[in-house]
Amino acid sequence: MSEKNLSFTVDYSKLKVFDEFNTKEPKFPIVLSSPHAGRLFPKEFLDNSALSEHELRASEDAFVTELVMPASNAGIPLLSLNIPRTFVDVNRDKIEIDDTMFFNPPQSSDINSRRCRVGLGVLHRIVYPNKNIYDGKLDYNEARERIQNVYEPYHKKLKQLVDKCVRKFGFCLLIDCHSMPSMICNIMNESNALDFCVCNLFGESCPDEISQNIFQSLAKDDFRAEFNRPYAGAFITFNYCQPRKKIYTMQLEINRSLYMDELSYQKKANFQSVSTHISNSIIELANFLLDFKI
Repeated sequence: MSEKNLSFTVDYSKLKVFDEFNTKEPKFPIVLSSPHAGRLFPKEFLDNSALSEHELRASEDAFVTELVMPASNAGIPLLSLNIPRTFVDVNRDKIEIDDTMFFNPPQSSDINSRRCRVGLGVLHRIVYPNKNIYDGKLDYNEARERIQNVYEPYHKKLKQLVDKCVRKFGFCLLIDCHSMPSMICNIMNESNALDFCVCNLFGESCPDEISQNIFQSLAKDDFRAEFNRPYAGAFITFNYCQPRKKIYTMQLEINRSLYMDELSYQKKANFQSVSTHISNSIIELANFLLDFKI
């Protein structure tokens, strides 16, 4: 990375940060979150990136919002971030700041998380395969604007949806929806690649009956599912989980090669059938939760 300074300002008035679906009258005690499927790239960001839009999409959970939309249309609130995670990652703690990215870093910052060290803090420094997003250093003030205008509004709305669910049903299950590269799924077992991962912080984020319900549904029809391998959950799963307040969380990971070409970002012919399988599994869980006693 060069030592040149990259100073730019994003016009957030032109950006619709997130979309919400079926949030007025939830029919089930579930909230769906899709934090990494966005591809609304701010023009100013693209103009100052060293990479093309195609390269920047390598970190995107492409089409995940669309995959779970049938479940949402059954009456489950869904919040989807439109902004790409390469611009700001809402599935990180907002204090996970990599000071080396800025020409004017915050003086008091001492955050040195693992994600920051590898370039995947709240502002990503790299995309796969270890490509630098910027050819220079950023203005920390601009980074703060990303957090204020994208990160904080998303979490404010997500918290509102979770609280609304608790008020209506007495509890809430937040399902954070993601996709995972097929390379990771194949490494685990090349002869029988992983299709789905149900992440529940090794059993800590929600009751076993809930995890088992969706796991068994996903694993039907010769699909392969695992608990907490290769992921156990990230920021949203960990930080929204409050069992004492009857708020439970789960992270759902979907093998990208199931439904898309990972190089061209094109849907496969079976996209709708995969979407139906996933959404039916969520709806089955939703109906189970209507009679579930916490």
